[in-house]
Amino acid sequence: MFSVLICDDSLVARKQVAKSLPGDWDVAVHFAKNGQEGITALQEGKGQLLLLDLNMPVMDGYQVLEQIQQQGLNTRTIVISGDIQPEAHQRVKKLGALEFIEKPVKAEELERVLNKHRIHIEAEPEARQEIQRLDPQVRDCYQEIANIAMGQAGDNLARLFNVFVKLPIPNVNLIEVSELLMLLQDIEDEDSVSGICQGFVGPGICGEALFILSDSSFGDVAKILDIQQEVDDQVQLEMLMDAANILIGSFLNGFATQLDMHFSQGHPVVLGQHCNISELISTNKARWRKTLAIELSYGLEGYNVQCDLVLLVTEESMNIMNHKLSHWLEE
Repeated sequence: MFSVLICDDSLVARKQVAKSLPGDWDVAVHFAKNGQEGITALQEGKGQLLLLDLNMPVMDGYQVLEQIQQQGLNTRTIVISGDIQPEAHQRVKKLGALEFIEKPVKAEELERVLNKHRIHIEAEPEARQEIQRLDPQVRDCYQEIANIAMGQAGDNLARLFNVFVKLPIPNVNLIEVSELLMLLQDIEDEDSVSGICQGFVGPGICGEALFILSDSSFGDVAKILDIQQEVDDQVQLEMLMDAANILIGSFLNGFATQLDMHFSQGHPVVLGQHCNISELISTNKARWRKTLAIELSYGLEGYNVQCDLVLLVTEESMNIMNHKLSHWLEE
């Protein structure tokens, strides 16, 4: 399997670059938050292709390119940066970069560059026809209703715990299970995680909500809840279930209201505790195939609390939902 390393200090940028990779490309994606982490990953053989930012802490992109040359590291580099000065273009080319792509990266431009350098050879037409893309209008529609439902869930969380909830921009994509792992891969670089899954059904619709909490968040969650006892695994599990119940329930209620229907929720299932995201997803990947994924990353201002909520809806359910939302798509 081909190996790609994305090196950028911005979590948002890393995710955007990962999602811009060709959908038919069987790759293992790795992440680095600064140049030093990037060099270490390359030394470990992670990164036949390096997608590199320039402005980073610890070691910047120029220094990374210099180290690649000095150490003779086996990788090909494409720079993706917001520094559009002509000098920046010239410097990275002299240091061995294949191309310079301006931020924000566009999937079409990245694929063009990959094909130009024969890094990604396009799949046969028959194979490419099997890969379904989400219509931009449909994606915008789901993003907007997710944004509304997310706001309601955030409001419930804020009122219950007297905190300010930092609301993200929802990410909406039609993905395969391998892409689900890529979607959440950044969490693995940060921390071990614990996860809850809860199924839901409505008329002609079925799906699952996946709640993931970084283990480093439990200390501050305990402070918010004013828990005085020792925060052992059992207490952490109770906190995980409580947080999942609030966010999943509130989000699904807001989502269903906009579809003019009601969702029945199943019993929450613990996917795992204190494991990395690969283990969490790999153990359960048989249940997730091609799916509509709506991803939300919540944070609490002033606290080290980070959690992800991912709504996974079967491809067949989209026909019903698209019909329900047809008035949103009218010109």
